[in-house]
Amino acid sequence: MTVAPPPADELTVAGRRVRCRIAGDGPPVVLLHGIGRTLDDFTAQHALLSRDHRVVSVDLPGHGGSAPLDPPHTLPALAAAVAQTLDAAGITGPAHLVGNSLGGAVAMRLAADDPTRAASLVLVNSAGFGREVTVALRLLALRPLGRLLLRPHPAIARRTERAIFHDPAYVTEERVAAALAVARQPHAARVMLELVGSLGTWRGVRPQWRQELLTAVAALDLPTLVVWGDRDLILPAGHLANARARLPKARSHLFQDTGHMPQIERAAAFHALVTQFWSRHAPG
Repeated sequence: MTVAPPPADELTVAGRRVRCRIAGDGPPVVLLHGIGRTLDDFTAQHALLSRDHRVVSVDLPGHGGSAPLDPPHTLPALAAAVAQTLDAAGITGPAHLVGNSLGGAVAMRLAADDPTRAASLVLVNSAGFGREVTVALRLLALRPLGRLLLRPHPAIARRTERAIFHDPAYVTEERVAAALAVARQPHAARVMLELVGSLGTWRGVRPQWRQELLTAVAALDLPTLVVWGDRDLILPAGHLANARARLPKARSHLFQDTGHMPQIERAAAFHALVTQFWSRHAPG
């Protein structure tokens, strides 16, 4: 059930180490993971998509093997850092932006800030479509409770992985160990607390940035696909209805018996859905 991640690459971007994975030839695709996660959440899709695309998977700043930013970690700062990484990777034209969870919001922010970088958006259980979010993330906004909850511990790592997947078979020892290694990074707690504080409160996701971002994305009139897992415990599937209302021209799909990461639990079906979507919107 687990795809072993291949070795990752490393770029130096604005003097900062960035862990990434680049493979394939063809139209460019950018894969962006969620909060507290890494590019390894897209290992299966990276392998599938790189058969006929130039695929760039990135560890966001302060995540996985990428060094943290000097200024506070906010959504605009992450989007700007991704733009710099794409320049360093030679991706200067429009790319298909694919983002899971926080990565979806980063993709939308990147497209809104520089529309020339976006050929389309694929938003996977994306942040930005509702206030509701798992209590585990809301509690992080309460300091010092947040720091206590972010302490590296095998039980916490396992519980987090279990919340992400509907099928417990995906909660492997390898994934738990990887999550624990990420949590042990010296800057990991600071990055998480900065992001959580900028995006939400103990009540849920802040409405101000969501409203502004969705208004900007709707105005772009980009080809957009929004997908969700119906058993998502992190961002509830009810957000898909909000996405349809705010982005009425977007296509949407709900995966059955699937959690927060359809790109893993429904890898083959996800790949087929996304590539068919792109083929419909190819130039000409």
